[in-house]
Amino acid sequence: MRLSDATGMAWHALTAHRLRSFLTLLGIAVGIAAVILLTSIGEGLHRFVLAEFTQFGTNVIGITPGKTKTSGGANPGLPTSVRPLTLDDARALHRIPNLVGVSPRVSGNAEAAANGRLRRVLVYGATSALVESFNLRVRSGQFLPADDAERARSFVVLGAKLKHELFGADNPLGARVRVGSLSLRVIGVMEARGQFLGIDLDDTAYIPAARALELFNRDSLMEINLSYAEGANAQRIVDAAKAILVARHGREDFTLVTQEDMLRTLSNILDILTLAVAALGSISLLVGGVGIVTIMTIAVAERTSEIGLLVALGARRSTVLRLFLGEAVVLSAAGGLLGLTVGIGLAQAVRLVVPALPVHTPLAFVALAAVLAVGIGLVAGVLPARRASRLDPVEALRAE
Repeated sequence: MRLSDATGMAWHALTAHRLRSFLTLLGIAVGIAAVILLTSIGEGLHRFVLAEFTQFGTNVIGITPGKTKTSGGANPGLPTSVRPLTLDDARALHRIPNLVGVSPRVSGNAEAAANGRLRRVLVYGATSALVESFNLRVRSGQFLPADDAERARSFVVLGAKLKHELFGADNPLGARVRVGSLSLRVIGVMEARGQFLGIDLDDTAYIPAARALELFNRDSLMEINLSYAEGANAQRIVDAAKAILVARHGREDFTLVTQEDMLRTLSNILDILTLAVAALGSISLLVGGVGIVTIMTIAVAERTSEIGLLVALGARRSTVLRLFLGEAVVLSAAGGLLGLTVGIGLAQAVRLVVPALPVHTPLAFVALAAVLAVGIGLVAGVLPARRASRLDPVEALRAE
């Protein structure tokens, strides 16, 4: 049988029952559209979360007190011999080569009052290295000066929102602000940065780490962040920091985590989430495949005499097999094309309606969905097509 004849017969078979063919390909289209839409949202969230974490730079190593991997568990209610991180530890880490900055962190919530206004805000205790380490920018004035950590002056730098809430359009530089029990002088205002994982960075007061320890009645730091130069070997810096702290503490009672490790772990988790979301959408594809099997089985039963006539006139069984497989593939491919169009359209519509929701459709997912649609047609059409090719021509003609 010539290809043009086979194509014409397949097209006639599909158009003879337009509604049935449309409903069959619609099942595949819904599945493909669901996969495209869900994976677009999942991939968009993936990129959004990674962008949130990398907006402050990727060359950062965090050091926290306590070791997360231990040989034996300990009762959290019992006293511990873990030595806390101190400002002296942070000062000792400055001698590591290729460091851009060492930024200790102490944070908590406190009331900020000035100009007859009161507001509860996040208080971030840091040093002058914070700006360079985390790519922060000062809009007016300056950031915390490079004072001796133990004798840091009583200064405060306001986030953009905090400045607006306390001083409105007035210039706050030089004004006094009470943060908790501390009276601090405003020396700078930060540029607006928005929110980071639910934390409003613009509603923050930055004060020296030593003053934050005094404010929150602490004798230890929550974390020390090391920022290293671009191109520097992160593992060497980790090893050097570990050696210094072990020498000071007597043992490894702290945890070092590079931002590269954190981003790698986070990326793996988000990849699994995206695949899980795609798997949920694939359930619709399974339903569409079952629909193709059903429709093609019905078509074989309805066209028994036609199949018998083809075989009696000399058509090979392989030709009949390819004919019905072709019909199944055309149905699924048409459904896949419709599903791709609808899925991409819905993804773009979601982006326009909800700009805050990141949506991204990778070309790899589009190509995979197209291949998947054709594959479903092949798999779903095999059984009906084999049944058609194995019909006895005499019995098939007698069915008329």
